[in-house]
Amino acid sequence: MVTNDKFLAVYSGRCSHVSLSHRTVPLYGKANISIVLDPVKEACAMSNELKPLHFDADYTMEEALAEAKRCLNCPKPLCRMGCPIENEIPRFIQAIAHGNFGLANDILAERTNLPAICGRVCPRENQCEGNCIMNKAKKPPINIGKLERFAADFESINELRKPKKIKQDLGKVAVVGSGPAGLSVAGDVAKLGYDVTVFEGQSEPGGVLLFGIPEFRLSKSVVRREIARLEGLGVKFVCNTFIGQDKSLDELFAEGFDTIFIGTGTHIPQEVRMENDEVHGVFQAMYLLTNVQLVENGELEEKAIPVKKGDRVVIIGGGNVAMDAARTCVRLGCESVTVAYRRSQEQMPALLSEYEEARAEGVQFQWFASPVGVEGTDKVEGFKYEVMALNDDGAGIHGTGKYQVMPVDKIIIAAGHKPNARLVGEGNNLRVDEKGYIITSEEPYGMTSREGVFAGGDVVHKPATVVLAMREAKKAVDGMVKYMEIKRAMAIAEEHK
Repeated sequence: MVTNDKFLAVYSGRCSHVSLSHRTVPLYGKANISIVLDPVKEACAMSNELKPLHFDADYTMEEALAEAKRCLNCPKPLCRMGCPIENEIPRFIQAIAHGNFGLANDILAERTNLPAICGRVCPRENQCEGNCIMNKAKKPPINIGKLERFAADFESINELRKPKKIKQDLGKVAVVGSGPAGLSVAGDVAKLGYDVTVFEGQSEPGGVLLFGIPEFRLSKSVVRREIARLEGLGVKFVCNTFIGQDKSLDELFAEGFDTIFIGTGTHIPQEVRMENDEVHGVFQAMYLLTNVQLVENGELEEKAIPVKKGDRVVIIGGGNVAMDAARTCVRLGCESVTVAYRRSQEQMPALLSEYEEARAEGVQFQWFASPVGVEGTDKVEGFKYEVMALNDDGAGIHGTGKYQVMPVDKIIIAAGHKPNARLVGEGNNLRVDEKGYIITSEEPYGMTSREGVFAGGDVVHKPATVVLAMREAKKAVDGMVKYMEIKRAMAIAEEHK
């Protein structure tokens, strides 16, 4: 059972204030994205001064209406072309501008089952907002993401409507994994009239949305709210069940499922080999993020969190997971948090917004640092790296032969992930490529080497964003429906012989 309420308050932002030396200062704003950095015992950070930081705060109704009215309602919307799932962006924004929030959500529901989530975690600066016509006029783009989540939140909070359960008599569909891809498939096939059951290995559904993205980036109440919406459509969730371990694909077919969708993502961390990396204090970023969430859920004791207050931490990697791990360590009260990346800031795969927010919260960055080894006998005492340099072409990098040691207590690896071979592999008659990703067909889209088994999202297309996983899932749904319709037509024809 969790005993440290201060940890939960600081990490999740579920309280509005924390007492600091007999003073009360704002910790999190109502959008759960404003923090206070202070070295005082009760605080969880590294700065010598109080610095309230506000990132991407939710709109009030007045702000949402004003922003929606900025939209030009382009006849050829570049924003929609930039959206991987082709959301009807100008249409839902116009609905908001006219105060019709129910219609706005009806329009969003045409293309997405997770509007409140997409409105928070989509890399919109590279997609819809990056393509907004306002950019060409040197004006701020329409804040599409904030408008999307405003509409979704408004509908949910005010209970504008309840999902209508659709008669599900066209067939049975099993979905393995409840991350973005799995939830998208479940919602889409349920709306079409299929009986859907989602199997999840964790104690509750949500996948990476619940256990991989920190609370300060994506509130778990939002994830649970979106899942409840799918349950309202008739989607069933079976948790604590690992397909491939507790139940096989053969058993699912024997239970009467017509087709199976695999959306298990990538859970096995990529290793970064370093000399002496077996010592205590070297671990994976996802281990940290998952355990923090399990502690918050009350499923683990606080001692399961591998980072402690006062630790000096280095995170190896330059993606969004590295930023999440670094910002989590700030909230856990680490004395120093450094992200070490082997290339330059310009070459870092993390979103610019994530990088800027991490820097604002006190995270340090060590560029051109290639991991070499771990200093220490029984525990981590230092991180040894080779100093890299840009090649003359400005693209590649090379080692300089110079080495440095950074004094640290914990080394966290955030170098990417790969699929879990327990389900994904030749033993399950699923063809995979040399890196372990499932090979699927173009016709019907998403079908694996095993008839009736489809796959989509990161387990096929390598780790990407939530919305890209959703896009591939939607395409796989088309393939699954086509397969089941043909199968049903053949069965009817056989009956009439």
